[in-house]
Amino acid sequence: MIDDSDLLAKLDRQFIGVTSPTSPRIMAGGHPCQGIYTTPKGQRPKTAFIATHYNVDFSEHYIAPYLAARGYGFLGWNTRYRGAEDQFLLEHAVIDMGVGVRWLKEQAGVETVVILGNSGGGSLMGAYQAEAIEPTLGDLLAGAGLQALNTLPAGDLYISLNAHQGRPEVLTDWMDASVVDESDPTLTDENLNPFNPDNGPPYSEDFIARYRVAQRARNQRITDWAKAELARLNAAGIPDKLFPLFRCWGDLRMMDGTIDPSERPTPMCYRGHPAVANKSPSIGRANNLKTWLSMWSLETSKCQGKEQLEKFRLPALVVQGKADTGVFPSDAKKIFDNLGSADKELHMITGAHYFEDSRKVRDEMADLLCAWVAKKR
Repeated sequence: MIDDSDLLAKLDRQFIGVTSPTSPRIMAGGHPCQGIYTTPKGQRPKTAFIATHYNVDFSEHYIAPYLAARGYGFLGWNTRYRGAEDQFLLEHAVIDMGVGVRWLKEQAGVETVVILGNSGGGSLMGAYQAEAIEPTLGDLLAGAGLQALNTLPAGDLYISLNAHQGRPEVLTDWMDASVVDESDPTLTDENLNPFNPDNGPPYSEDFIARYRVAQRARNQRITDWAKAELARLNAAGIPDKLFPLFRCWGDLRMMDGTIDPSERPTPMCYRGHPAVANKSPSIGRANNLKTWLSMWSLETSKCQGKEQLEKFRLPALVVQGKADTGVFPSDAKKIFDNLGSADKELHMITGAHYFEDSRKVRDEMADLLCAWVAKKR
């Protein structure tokens, strides 16, 4: 772990806990929206970043001290779904994010808000900005919720930092296509098994093509089942139920570095060797039926990048670390291509997913972000 205690000693950090238009403070005292605002000591920056994830706690985000030390505010923001991925619903998440953006503008005195989409939070931040531009989720809520959706404050600049294209896209790209039965993680179609040495690596073009089709088919099978099961339960007066998901560290790019080449090590994923990680529950490991349809389904989810990014007209920056083992060069290029903004830049730079390589690598990345913001604000 990189030691940045010297930076933190020069900064102020303020804990924020507030309610949401669709979620009150719980009886035990916790607020649905929480975060930490990091700023230069004794200053009130006019420009600030905000970053949120679907379920990971971003309040103590690694980049906060680096940006604050360079004169900016940074709000590491959590919605009600921090640590509760299985309950996620996009419409309520963007409302909670709007609470954070509004706090920056109305309470912290910020004039320029930089929407920072990092890692899995990239598509969520993109969805937020897109909803602030053109609301599409209003049919899911009424009253205070609908009002909040229709009045989301938009950000002024957008940065994609080592971000996945979208939640359905990344899960599907990582899915083990050889799964035969979602209720039994041991059953495998060996003709599609990415860990069967007879198949590779290196993988043939034919295998890659068949594998990608099978991954999408697996996502659709789960979607079809979730829709039918939700209808069956609702007819009996049951609102939802949990179900497990297994074997989702099977992206061929994690095993074969000749596919989408970069500086990453292979075989490798965020959990170590993919053959080992794939046997343990991880991304999307538990879902409500409604959560699957809201977050992960290629058919029904609005957490996909393309349709959101196409709405953008604000200045945008895409930054991708070349040693990232879970976001690949083609992902960053697709994000860049999908951005509707005319004013946009793409930078491929040194670094792993969280730029944990060294303090120098993090400093270089932070310098790039801050130099770009300084030109645009």
